[in-house]
Amino acid sequence: MRAVVQNDKSRAGGRAPARARIGLAVLVLAAIASGCAQDGGSDQVTPAGGQQPLDAPPARALDSYAGKLRAAHAARAAAAHRWDLRRAPLAAPPPPPEKPRISTRKGFEVKGHRKSDLPPVFTTIPTRDKVVFLTIDDGAEKDRAFLRMMSDLDVPYTAFLSGYLVKDDPRYFRKMQSGGVVLNNHTLHHPNLRGLSYRAQKREICGMQRYMEKRFGKRPALFRPPFGSYDRTTLRAAKACGIAYVPLWNQEVFADHWEYREGDRKLRPGDIVLTHFRGRDEGKGTMADMIRRFLNKVTAEGYAVGRLEDYL
Repeated sequence: MRAVVQNDKSRAGGRAPARARIGLAVLVLAAIASGCAQDGGSDQVTPAGGQQPLDAPPARALDSYAGKLRAAHAARAAAAHRWDLRRAPLAAPPPPPEKPRISTRKGFEVKGHRKSDLPPVFTTIPTRDKVVFLTIDDGAEKDRAFLRMMSDLDVPYTAFLSGYLVKDDPRYFRKMQSGGVVLNNHTLHHPNLRGLSYRAQKREICGMQRYMEKRFGKRPALFRPPFGSYDRTTLRAAKACGIAYVPLWNQEVFADHWEYREGDRKLRPGDIVLTHFRGRDEGKGTMADMIRRFLNKVTAEGYAVGRLEDYL
């Protein structure tokens, strides 16, 4: 809509009387208001000359997004207080647009590792993000409070399950899966695989693949050998069973202490941290106690907890 105003000069003074000027101004404002309403309530704002149209929806969307961030932070702070954490966990950075190249850690190779294109064995993710990854092994303890805690705090983790420990309560792990946790392979019976025959190792790994597909609808891409013990036969069997990655760990957390692979005992960006589904019967605290120790430490050192699968 374009409002055109013509000058109406009087013969005597060359200027319209003040009353006429006021009337014209009223007509212009009315015309502008009418034109802005002609599109049936469009959110587009009429721009000044030479400017691009200003769209209201993106501004409202940005406000909405900021509001959601504030709400999420408030919810996480409330959950941190509820679960007796010193501080709310830090939010993880967005997943990397390009996944890092994962290779086997030096000293963890087996003979012919690269030539045979065997799955990489690694303890950290190559990243500059100040982020670590929590992984939990076996499935012995089915702690409902742990599930509530992780859901309340919105902290990601990856589970590596053993079939004989899962079979008595698969619903516990399906609930975990429904919350976005990826369930992975930790063998059927949790043996030390190193030195076993190819047939025996394949039975443990492929058997768990079939079990996971039957119980949870998907064959995992990640496998962790029990005790972190493996040989070339292990990786050959894992590859034959459809495994793409073999993540180990750089640190391990318990309810009452922390253990490090590196001598300097420091967290580093990309570290994979191990813990287990354990309770008071086998440890010195609950799973909630273990998570509290883990989160208090990583948060105090400025680290967020990332989702391992986002980097693979």
